[in-house]
Amino acid sequence: MFEQRAPGYIANFDSASAMLRATSRALQGRDFPPMGTARFQKPFMKGANLLSRQMKEQIYALSGAAEGMSARNVDRVSSERISRWAVSQYPERPYPAVMIGSSNGAAVHLCAALGIPWLPQTTLVPVRRRRIPPDETQDEMAWAREPADRLLDANPDIRIHHMHDPNQDRLMIRYMTYFRIKRTTLGESYERFLSERLQPGGTIFLLECGQKWPAKRVSDRHLFQVGGVGGLEPTEYHEGSDRVEEFLSRYGSHRRRWKPPEPDGEFPEAEWGFEPAMGEDVRRFARENDLRVRRIRFDEPEDLSPLVADLYRWRYRRRRMMANRLVVDSFILMDPMWTLRTGSTPWWSKFPVEPSAESLETYLDAADPFEEIHVMLFSHGTDSAGLAGPERWQKILDRARKKGSFLGVAPEQFPRDFGALARYHDAIRGLPARYPLPGPLSLEEFEEFLQDSGDRYAVRWEDG
Repeated sequence: MFEQRAPGYIANFDSASAMLRATSRALQGRDFPPMGTARFQKPFMKGANLLSRQMKEQIYALSGAAEGMSARNVDRVSSERISRWAVSQYPERPYPAVMIGSSNGAAVHLCAALGIPWLPQTTLVPVRRRRIPPDETQDEMAWAREPADRLLDANPDIRIHHMHDPNQDRLMIRYMTYFRIKRTTLGESYERFLSERLQPGGTIFLLECGQKWPAKRVSDRHLFQVGGVGGLEPTEYHEGSDRVEEFLSRYGSHRRRWKPPEPDGEFPEAEWGFEPAMGEDVRRFARENDLRVRRIRFDEPEDLSPLVADLYRWRYRRRRMMANRLVVDSFILMDPMWTLRTGSTPWWSKFPVEPSAESLETYLDAADPFEEIHVMLFSHGTDSAGLAGPERWQKILDRARKKGSFLGVAPEQFPRDFGALARYHDAIRGLPARYPLPGPLSLEEFEEFLQDSGDRYAVRWEDG
C-alpha cells in the first residue's frame, strides 16, 4: 500500500498534506523537494517571478482553485480514503511510537528525530466557487451551507471547520472555499495502522494544539470561522482596527471592517487546533490494546518550536557536532532530511508575520548564540495586515555571529516571491557541511531530555 496516490480533493498546498509528506520522506531518508510535489514543476515555480504582479497573483489564485473540487461532488469525499492515503505514505516497519493530531511544523522535525510517523487529524478540502467577494463573509457562509451538509452526510466521523480569511488568504478565496475537516474518531485505517505498525506496548503521542478561535455554529458538526492564526488578532476580524481599515482601503474594498456572523463561542482553530473528540477515541483504543498515551499539549502552534530546536542542539552536542546553525522554516517551506544532513537546528515559524518574528526573537534572546542563521519566507501573494516584511527578518539575520542569509528568498519580490516555493529546496541543500543521517533518537533519550528541561517550555506532557 506504499506511495498510494493522494485523493484528488485534498490540497497539496495545505499544512496537513505537505507536513505529512515531509515527515514520511524524512523517515525514508529522502528530501522534500518543492513541498513534496513533482520535481519537474521546479522550473515553472522558479520562473514565476519574471511575470507582472497582476499575472503572478492571478496564476497563484487559479493554481489554488485548480486543486479545488466541484461543489456538486463534495459527497464523493471520503475521510476514510484520506486516512488510507495518509498511512500508505510510511514505510511498512514497526515503530515504537506514532504521533496523531494537530498539524505542526516543529512536530515534523520531532518525528524526524524520533523516526516515528505523524497522522493528521485535520485535512483541507478546497471547493471551487465564484462571485463572492472576499470581504462578504456572510454571503460565504450562506453559500457553503448546502455543500457542507452533503459532505457531512457522507462522512459521519468528521466535523467541518469552514475557514474564511480575507486577510491572509485573499488571493486563494477568490475562487474557492476552505473546508477543513477534522476527524472525531481514529477510523478503520488509523486503527489498522496502529495495530499492525505500533510495537507491543508502544506509545501514541497525542499532539494537541489548544489554539481557539471565535466561530459561528452553523450546525452540530459545521463551524464557520472568519480569519485565522497569523498577523491579526481574532477581535480585529470581528470588530475592526486601524490596520484592518488601512488594509481594506489599500485593496480597494468598499468596506472598512468585516461584518462576519456573530460567533457562538470559541472553538478549536480550523487549521491548527485539536478537536478533543478524537483524543477520547485514541484513549479508548489504547486501553483496549495495552498501549501508552502521552499527551503533548500547548496553546499556540509555535509553542513547540523552542523545545524542538533545543532538542536538536542537545542531540548534536551529544554527537560531538557543532550546534551553531539555525534554519528558520516558514509554514510548509521545510526539509527535515536536509536539516539533519547539514547539522542544522530547526525553528518552525507558522507564517512570516509579526507574532512569529517576535516568537523567534524571544527564543534568540535566551538561547546560546548561533554562528549562522538562515531564514525562509513563505509568500502568500498578499500585503496582509500583520505581515513581517524582509526588513524585519533581516534584523533577525543580523543576530548571527558570522553569517545570516535568506534561503531561496528574493526579498524584493516578497510577498509575491512564488519562486521561493522551489528555491528553498536548493538553498537548504546548498548549506555547507554534511553529516550521516543519525539513527532514530530513542524514546528513553527523549524522556531524558524532557526531564533535564523541567518546565522551561510552554508545552505540557501528560500521561493518558
